[in-house]
Amino acid sequence: MKGIPMQTGVLRVLRATAASWWRHKELRRAGQTGQAQRLERETVLRDLGYLKQAASLPNAHVICGEGGTFIHLGWTTVSTLAPIERFPLATLAVARGTPFIDIRPVTDVIAFANLPRVTRDGSDASEPWGPGSSVLLTTYIDIVEGLGARIVNDPRPRQST
Repeated sequence: MKGIPMQTGVLRVLRATAASWWRHKELRRAGQTGQAQRLERETVLRDLGYLKQAASLPNAHVICGEGGTFIHLGWTTVSTLAPIERFPLATLAVARGTPFIDIRPVTDVIAFANLPRVTRDGSDASEPWGPGSSVLLTTYIDIVEGLGARIVNDPRPRQST
């Protein structure tokens, strides 16, 4: 029963976001309400698919930097130039437990530029790694956290002391 209000809230946000898109608003202004509603439904269904992927893929994550916010879903990336606070889909993914890497505090851009990327298929390149290699999400988080990034919904196992 607890999941129902969250689902309703998710749908409400996705519908409001879809209805606010300039293209959909223009269609409504032009009297093409049916087409606007169809496109809005398609957008909501697509975004629900992204949220499901973010919850089910082991290396899915949201990352936010000066260049915008990105939801990495393996071979698919959804992005906007806005910070996470202005990207409802990314905010929903994080609220539902997708790992979030905030790289805005990272100041060493050279070290960041030389980081490996997160693997898409679960394979892990052994060290030495560099700009062309891929590592598991947990390894990437270890590295980027050392550069000053903030992590939310950390997927790494807790270390007991």
